[in-house]
Amino acid sequence: MNFGPTPKSEYDRSMKSFTTVIERDAQTGLFIGYVPGWPGAHSQGATLEELRANLAEVVAMLLEDGEPRLETQFVGTEQLKVA
Repeated sequence: MNFGPTPKSEYDRSMKSFTTVIERDAQTGLFIGYVPGWPGAHSQGATLEELRANLAEVVAMLLEDGEPRLETQFVGTEQLKVA
């Protein structure tokens, strides 16, 4: 029996992962998403599913030019309390 790591498929090895920020426009109701620090890596959609598909398409197209050089690094979100 082999209890070592399961080999990944070629599909898994080619997958890349990016942090995205998703907001909803109050006026249009559209979902807007972007990859922080990557100019041009943004899209929108009427549903979350449509946004994800559109954003994945944009990122795939941008990756055709090579690996991104991110200008910033996503850190996180916080709640700010103001009196």
